[in-house]
Amino acid sequence: MEYIKQLSWCMGLVLTAPWVVAQDPIETAGDVLQIALPLTALTATFAEQDPAARKALLLSYGSTFALTHLLKNTVKKRRPNGRNTLSFPSGHTSSAFSGAAFLAKRYGWDVGLPAYLAASFVGYSRAQAEQHDWWDVTAGAAIAIGFNQWLVPDRDEINVALLPVRGGYQVALAFRF
Repeated sequence: MEYIKQLSWCMGLVLTAPWVVAQDPIETAGDVLQIALPLTALTATFAEQDPAARKALLLSYGSTFALTHLLKNTVKKRRPNGRNTLSFPSGHTSSAFSGAAFLAKRYGWDVGLPAYLAASFVGYSRAQAEQHDWWDVTAGAAIAIGFNQWLVPDRDEINVALLPVRGGYQVALAFRF
């Protein structure tokens, strides 16, 4: 429940930012949540005194951001409102789902489910504002979830790595306590 308080605090902080200027309240809420969710995830790593998770969050969020913007500038799909050709994938959605997927993977579904619902609302807000269609939103979510599944270890995960060495392979186990 502490994370819900953190999310509320982060949303309040972002709502007071001078860049929140959308006229539509649904679009404004989506703008806020796309920042509040990853900010909540970052805050959780400090609250839990979890520097390994913080490193994984920054890596997964940075990877999500980089791939999202690489695709936007490569695919050049026109937005439904015709404004520009940066529609695919949705950056707002990939940002929001990056925070939500991190919270679910690292800290469990009691925190992850509300975060996923909030991230889904961000996707809805982008389609409703005619900034994206459902393909753009789905791609943004998939990129974020994929990087978090790949790069963020579970809280109590035992890591097994196959390491190449000269003349063969080794198996290494790393335990987290």
